[in-house]
Amino acid sequence: MKIRISSRRQAEILLSCVIIARATSYLFSKLILTGMGMFNLMAVRFLLAFTILAKLFFRRLKHIDRKSLVAGAIMGGMFFLVMTAELTGLKRTASGNAAFLENTAIVIVPLLQSVVTRRLPKRSVIFSCFLSLIGVAFLELGSGMDFGQGEMFCLLAAFFYASTILMTDHLTHGSIDALGAGIIQVGVIGMLSLTASLLLESPRLPVGTMEWTGILMLAIVCTGFGFTLQPVAQSGTTADRAGMFCALNPMVATILGIIFLHEAFTVQSALGGAFILAGILLAELPEQGVKKKAAVI
Repeated sequence: MKIRISSRRQAEILLSCVIIARATSYLFSKLILTGMGMFNLMAVRFLLAFTILAKLFFRRLKHIDRKSLVAGAIMGGMFFLVMTAELTGLKRTASGNAAFLENTAIVIVPLLQSVVTRRLPKRSVIFSCFLSLIGVAFLELGSGMDFGQGEMFCLLAAFFYASTILMTDHLTHGSIDALGAGIIQVGVIGMLSLTASLLLESPRLPVGTMEWTGILMLAIVCTGFGFTLQPVAQSGTTADRAGMFCALNPMVATILGIIFLHEAFTVQSALGGAFILAGILLAELPEQGVKKKAAVI
């Protein structure tokens, strides 16, 4: 049975839920990375999620067309780069910092679109970038650290993430099975992560209650729901609108970091977050007269 997303509003409600679910990954990843290798964590997380999804949607995957398969592989490869940069940065900086910096991707999206379309960004976009740069400066003052490797990797993840949003927008607005491609995406990330772990680490299965609980949350909530349904949600809206809703990610991640990881949240870091979110929202203000889209999953 096919589930139809009949309006942009439905797509964006789904996208909001997806982003909130994915925001919890900063918390669980931060906890598990203390005892498990980065690629090892990614491999277990994504392969476990793919196994669950493959069992649930076996008939769908059995009949997936070549175009959807290729789209899923491309998105999976790009998200592997995002996750590699994200977790490398997360090991070296606070989860709140990582969330804020990575989601400056939402400002990068319209800039990359300008390069592709060969049109200069609007003044509002330029101003939003300026606000975000001020925010990054305040954020670093608030954390009491210099701009180091962790922050650089988070910004690299932001660039990869922006590129992935645009690529996902391009691929999912064609005639592909968005849900099937999303499941293939998860499997590709898992296989690439396993290969990297075998080459660079000593992979193992999770041990103890904390690691297994964290892995299951990452696999089911953050990956099975968050990653798989992002292509579906984006197929019913635009890249710019998708970018706007990503502002939810750093807000949720920072709140979780403060509550569960006891990370500091000073006046300076609060100002930094406010400036970054202001820049993100200004860049992604919806335009009038955008037609509603529909997506079939």
